Amino acid sequence: MTTSIIFAGAGGQGIQFSGKQMAKTAMYCDMQVTFLPSYGPEMRGGTSNSTVVISDGEIGSPSVTTPDIVVAMNLPSFDKFEPAVKAGGILVIDSTLVEKRSERTDIRTVAIPATELAVANGLEGFANVIVLGQLIKVTGLFDYDTFLNYLVGSIPPAKAALIEKNEKALALGWGLEL
Repeated sequence: MTTSIIFAGAGGQGIQFSGKQMAKTAMYCDMQVTFLPSYGPEMRGGTSNSTVVISDGEIGSPSVTTPDIVVAMNLPSFDKFEPAVKAGGILVIDSTLVEKRSERTDIRTVAIPATELAVANGLEGFANVIVLGQLIKVTGLFDYDTFLNYLVGSIPPAKAALIEKNEKALALGWGLEL
């Protein structure tokens, strides 16, 4: 089975980090994976997206035009990628920053008030990890403990202070009942 995901938002929202975490976890779980980052020269505040393809077989191309899943962390990303989601796919949005809702009836939309939850829980800058928690829950791509193990394991010793916040944010996203 092959699953393609596009993470999209503004630079500084953790878009590349989210894609890397999905790709690394898939790699460590002995799956085939591609990770294709894309961002403008302005980086923080500019456009940013990353494409991840996860498969149990060979992957023909890292390029994806009709993803199974789109994570849109801002309105421009919603506008750009919502039409591309494959029929039967999933659109995940940060409903704090994306006030629009998809009118498509052939996809599932998961609206997470990620930025609002992050601020309310002292996790500013961790909205993307909240989204990852819900994403792995609704897709079943990875079990919670496996993903958490590789997420925490990817944090360098110099940034050990971020472990607790990442754990808290992932648990918050996973625990949401939407």
